[in-house]
Amino acid sequence: MSTPVDDPLSRERSHLSASRSALRAMRADVEALDIRDVTANWVNAEALAHQIEERIKALADLSDTPLFFGRLDYLHAPGSEQAEGAQGERFYIGRRHVHDHDGDPMVIDWRAPVSQPFYRASKKDPLDVTLRRRFGYTRGDITAYEDEHLSDPSEAARTSKLLQQEIERPRVGPMRDIVATIQPEQDEIVRSGLSGTVCVQGGPGTGKTAVGLHRVAYLLYAHRERLARTGTLVIGPNRSFLHYIEQVLPALGELTVQQATVDDLVAHVEIKGTDDATAAVVKGDARLARVLRRALYAHVTMPTEPVVVVRGSRRWRVPAYELEELVRELLDRDIRYGAAREALPQRIAHAVLVQMERSGEAPDDRVQDAVARNSAVKAAVKAVWPAVDPAKLVLRLLSDPEFLAVHAEGILDEDEQKAILWAKPARSVKSAKWSPADAVLIDEATDLIQRTHSLGHVVLDEAQDLSPMQYRAVGRRCTTGSATVLGDLAQGTTPWATRGWQEALTHLGKPEALVEELTAGFRVPTDVITYASRLLPHIAPGLTPVVSIRENPGHFEVRPVSGPKDVVEACRELLRHEGSTGLIAADTRVPELAEALEQAGIPYLGPGEETTVDTRLTLVPASLAKGLEYDYVVLDEPQAVVDGEPDERTGLRRLYVALTRAVSGLIVTHAAGLPPQLASTTPR
Repeated sequence: MSTPVDDPLSRERSHLSASRSALRAMRADVEALDIRDVTANWVNAEALAHQIEERIKALADLSDTPLFFGRLDYLHAPGSEQAEGAQGERFYIGRRHVHDHDGDPMVIDWRAPVSQPFYRASKKDPLDVTLRRRFGYTRGDITAYEDEHLSDPSEAARTSKLLQQEIERPRVGPMRDIVATIQPEQDEIVRSGLSGTVCVQGGPGTGKTAVGLHRVAYLLYAHRERLARTGTLVIGPNRSFLHYIEQVLPALGELTVQQATVDDLVAHVEIKGTDDATAAVVKGDARLARVLRRALYAHVTMPTEPVVVVRGSRRWRVPAYELEELVRELLDRDIRYGAAREALPQRIAHAVLVQMERSGEAPDDRVQDAVARNSAVKAAVKAVWPAVDPAKLVLRLLSDPEFLAVHAEGILDEDEQKAILWAKPARSVKSAKWSPADAVLIDEATDLIQRTHSLGHVVLDEAQDLSPMQYRAVGRRCTTGSATVLGDLAQGTTPWATRGWQEALTHLGKPEALVEELTAGFRVPTDVITYASRLLPHIAPGLTPVVSIRENPGHFEVRPVSGPKDVVEACRELLRHEGSTGLIAADTRVPELAEALEQAGIPYLGPGEETTVDTRLTLVPASLAKGLEYDYVVLDEPQAVVDGEPDERTGLRRLYVALTRAVSGLIVTHAAGLPPQLASTTPR
């Protein structure tokens, strides 16, 4: 039996097919471009060829990704006078713009202003939308649709079933975008302006990471030319996390955003060592910036001898007191050490030129440059304002107790100085066993000497784990730009974890940033987040607990076990469900569980490795679980997770992270006793 012509699902499938054909035609048009006669030289040709190549990539049709996910029927034409009987317009909302051969839109980019009501419209405020339609997909094909008649007062508001299904859809592979499920409070953050910095405090499952990535995609759409010049950067906590999120932006048509960790940003030296918690906390303290500044500018000394410049038969003398005035003027201007050092010979040369002019000569700029390069001027600058290597400066501070004591006086006490001094001083920069915190100090010293390049926008995820000095390192990368800061104070698992966002934003150099809080949970099931929230009074008093909006409470079980075999059996049970499974355990227990999985013949991956249909289990050390998510999770020995950290609060925060990685179900297995904080909601 043939499908009726007026069948809505059939019509929508036809529009999808036509839209895909239009997208292929758009790509073919770009591929057919002949630029041989439109470029003046090979440089222009290369630049244009690169732009065309990027455009071709952006127009790729991802067969398993819906080309559009929604439809808006407007009551009136946008921008019309909204006269009675005016003809409204219909727009399909998708990941990129698609037009037909006449240039008429077939799919509207979700970032366009006309798409905004798809996320914001409601029964109370329909924004002139009479119908909002959501589509259900199976492997890129439309299989269902769902309508909301926003202008019909007789139709009650209800939760979208397709929206719930999309949120709960099993996930295999990297992180996917949330463009079809963005909520009004998330959309407000995504579309906030480029000029301001936004800090998003969001508990597990509130979508803060996805919101940050979609904000980058939106800003690139709304301010493409500006950000093309200044650049964008996404900063994550580790490589596993970056690998996990790296497919989100390409799925939204954005291919030019760089990704890095903080360690990548400050990679001036090879990391060979580690710090104990005490040393790392001191090195990460913002007071070290003052110590470094003192130590650097201690190299500047006031001149005691004049500079004598010989040119032909004439000798020009700049007295010591005048040289001192030039040096003090540069110090008072508070410009970078290196920039001031480069300016000093020109200042001395200018003083010589003034004397030449007074004697009746008429020197020009070429004479001033020649004087600035004079050997006597160079020697004076070297003596007064010597060049300083930032790594050698930090090396001396960490190796020389007397040098550190002089420049840390009144800033660090004796115990703090002892904590950061190396027990065995290194002989050179190359032989030193630099730690990650040392690299941040070198980056600070480098910026004191020469200004760090600033980007147009930086997204900083899992920000709660950064030290004040790391915040400063990130802030240097966006001094003339803006930032999106994402984090959860309850998930801070470093000894130097952020105590409050205002303090963190001040270290970042963005004290005026707007702080938004996301408390609606879309990912973690109700029963799971309720159980995990028992820890909040102990790890982040006063923080608003996440409230899951999921109708499905999720599978949740706390299961006593006798050993690793029972843990493996729990994994086997969850693998019978569709989707991914994560086995999260204290780092020290990972080898034992890995052996048990191998003996049971269950294949598994490490964190950051992409799951497949055949291998859907990931064995995750608790220290690497942050930011990851799985359909189902087995959490092994909660008390061991707590005991694996240097203090109880950090351990409980690590446990909170591990408990909240599941999207559909969680089994907590334990042979030892559970942490007492999970038994009640009040602090001991």
